[in-house]
Amino acid sequence: MDNSSDFNYEIQVPEERIPILIGSGGSVKNEISRRCNVKIRIQSDTGRLLITPNSNKKDDFLKAIEIVRAITHGFSPDNAFRLLDDDNSMQIIDFRDFISKSPNSILRMKGRVIGESGKTRKTIQELTGCLISVYHHTVALIGSYNEIKIAHDAIMLLLKGKSHKSVYDMLYIAKRKSKIEKLQLWED
Repeated sequence: MDNSSDFNYEIQVPEERIPILIGSGGSVKNEISRRCNVKIRIQSDTGRLLITPNSNKKDDFLKAIEIVRAITHGFSPDNAFRLLDDDNSMQIIDFRDFISKSPNSILRMKGRVIGESGKTRKTIQELTGCLISVYHHTVALIGSYNEIKIAHDAIMLLLKGKSHKSVYDMLYIAKRKSKIEKLQLWED
């Protein structure tokens, strides 16, 4: 692959995410290229992906990188495209940074974040507005700064062993506080 640009970005795409990143007939790859003004080349046999900007707009180039990273961390392309909104960003939490790297520990932590039948993840998403993807050994969050902060805090409490009830209570309090702050902004 050509490395002539100073602003190339290379990433290894997990094998199972390659078809999602490419999309039907190249639709996802082409949409990222069009909306972010970049060139994307992917070797479908190795998963090696190279992003090269078509312009000097570094913001567009950085957004393309974040969209690709979001898809490689388990988000659907539609959810990853939320990163085009300047108010949204992505944060990735790696379970291995907080617990032993044994497969059982990672599975246990994934289970705590997902919850029975996905209840915990769904509750955190509903109460924060943040999108959550639990994929391999990571939890990825997409949302505004405040949405990510609250969701991150909730996930960290779960990883530290706090009960789901105490985490839900914290989320309900944060949601009420956020509503009150929004109402006060309208009054001022």
